[in-house]
Amino acid sequence: MNVISKKTIRRGSRIRVLVVDDSVVIRRLVTHALEEDAAIEVVGSAPNGLVALAKIPQLNPDLITLDIEMPEMDGIETLRRLRQLYTLRDVRVIMFSTLTARGASATFDALSAGADDYVSKASNEGSLARSMDTLRNELIPKIKQFFSFEEGGRTATVLPRIAVQAPRPFLPSLARSMRSAPELVVIGVSTGGPNALGAIMPMFPADFPLPILIVQHMPPMFTRLLAERLDSICKLCVEEAVDGAVVERGKVLIAPGNYHMRVCKTASKTCVQLDQGPQENSCRPSVDVLFRSAEEAIGPGVISVILTGMGCDGQRGAEVLKAHGAYVIAQDETTSVVWGMPGAVVNAGLADVVLPLNEIVPEIVRCSSRCVAYCGSASARRN
Repeated sequence: MNVISKKTIRRGSRIRVLVVDDSVVIRRLVTHALEEDAAIEVVGSAPNGLVALAKIPQLNPDLITLDIEMPEMDGIETLRRLRQLYTLRDVRVIMFSTLTARGASATFDALSAGADDYVSKASNEGSLARSMDTLRNELIPKIKQFFSFEEGGRTATVLPRIAVQAPRPFLPSLARSMRSAPELVVIGVSTGGPNALGAIMPMFPADFPLPILIVQHMPPMFTRLLAERLDSICKLCVEEAVDGAVVERGKVLIAPGNYHMRVCKTASKTCVQLDQGPQENSCRPSVDVLFRSAEEAIGPGVISVILTGMGCDGQRGAEVLKAHGAYVIAQDETTSVVWGMPGAVVNAGLADVVLPLNEIVPEIVRCSSRCVAYCGSASARRN
């Protein structure tokens, strides 16, 4: 997984953006929206990848917005060539994606090829005001998430941050944090999530004894495709959740786009319920919703994981879980594409352990061994 720390924009400078799209209307629309923000400067535009690659040495952009479908050289090929020439430190890339099956598939290809994030493609039809609002609310925050600003000789992040507190030390014995044997793993992730999940989910063994529930901030159709792609590379069964789906060992359920996913437990089974309740942290699905419901249904027997992502979704849910004896794992800053969500949990003092991405599944498996040991001893007692 290719990750790198935020690039610092010097005092008095702005984030330099190159807009690449074959539609002149879209180029003008994006340029106009971005230039309303004092922290961003549009240094140029290009109608296709060939022109964009030729302009990069002259314009020296910090970030490129890149359409996928373009003549002469499309966005995917442009991205592949770009990553051969420039590191993440040199140029960040945000793709424009259409909310269609084809657009979702192309977006996953782009993320795999080195794109940092994506936004829904602005429309050159219908309401201009609505398109501008979409760009202001979605594109501008996603641009800023990759940068810090130098202010008065010090570096300040563009987005608000919680005052840093020392992370909790590693706890060698789960008995000191979890109050019962683990029954469920819940994972929250956003920016950088598809690649992060693609890296860690194949690490789970086929006999992993716990169910896994995932909230990945993505729109409808994208979550289904994510589930299909993960299922093709994992030893566990991965599915997009449906209302009433049973939560059972060895199964991974991903919350569908635009639906909150909650855990519900009865005397006979544990299942998930889906709803379109109000957004939380501007998200639906929300990590906080999943985490709170996991505590209500399962209690302390939850292993919660916060991976890379913008914002702070999951912090309040982790606080509820932690207060009731659950175990909280956060991804470290070095391996996070954006250390917003895990950083919020760490800075609030809620993380039991802070780990690089490749060490998270081994830690979960180690935690789950308590479940195996507990079930084994309970079976021995019954016999």
